Amino acid sequence: MDTPKHTCLKLEIPMGGGKPEPVFVKGTWYPTRFDISITDGLHAWTCHATEDEVKERASSWDQSVSDYVDLAEKYLGFQQSGSVYGFSEAGNGCKRLSWTFEKEGTKLEWRWKCQPSPDSKKTTAEVLDFLMDANIRLSEEVVWKTQSFDRVKQEAEKCLAQSEKLNSEKSVFESEIYGKFVNVLNSKKAKLRELRDRLSKQATAHQLPEQEEESTDRTESFDEGSDNEAEQNSGGSSKDAPSASKPREKSFVQIGMLWFESGHVYLKCYPAYSVGLFDSKDFYGVSSSLPFHPPYRM
Repeated sequence: MDTPKHTCLKLEIPMGGGKPEPVFVKGTWYPTRFDISITDGLHAWTCHATEDEVKERASSWDQSVSDYVDLAEKYLGFQQSGSVYGFSEAGNGCKRLSWTFEKEGTKLEWRWKCQPSPDSKKTTAEVLDFLMDANIRLSEEVVWKTQSFDRVKQEAEKCLAQSEKLNSEKSVFESEIYGKFVNVLNSKKAKLRELRDRLSKQATAHQLPEQEEESTDRTESFDEGSDNEAEQNSGGSSKDAPSASKPREKSFVQIGMLWFESGHVYLKCYPAYSVGLFDSKDFYGVSSSLPFHPPYRM
């Protein structure tokens, strides 16, 4: 068997055309039926909606039994804005409880007839007991939620303080680590500049001998060219001189002297490299004595 649900609604309803007076409506809700207890503090009324009555009302409104009970619980469990509640006389001490609602744009009204309670004092006490129990439960829930809120608030404050501390430590750590990194970076830059300067000096030191050697080679080439030109100019007047168009080669020039002895002419030759280069390393020092004949000419 399903456990019933209980609700209690306080309504401000005008009684007999006078000022509104408080009325408490306690509902006990079952899956296919419900019970209603109403009290104004002095008198009490009850309504027992049986399964057959609920089924008949639901069929007249084209609803299922569960939908009918749920809609009744919605309007009698909590006061709905826009709904008009009434608690009017129905004769013989009976009261008629009514409320309005809208469905598909049409305003409808439900009514239930309540009988006078056989024991108004007991019915009123039951309503008050339910309200007291509900108030105690709500008070305990409020206290528990307040304590939970305070604990959460304290934890949030601790978390906030810890977050601020961590943020401060993070800033200090970043400042220190960035400072160390800058120092290391500057030292690395200085080392790189030093190595670059050393490489530049080494490159300059290697480049100077090469330039001197290249300058010397150019000077020697210029001297050899000058000697070659001089040789060509000196030999231009001789008919047997080699043509200037031939490539330059190392050649021997007969240098020597003539003398007569016993009716013969002798030539003493000193072969050497190109004319004008009388260096000791190029001088062969070879002498030869040949008889003078017309083919041997200076």
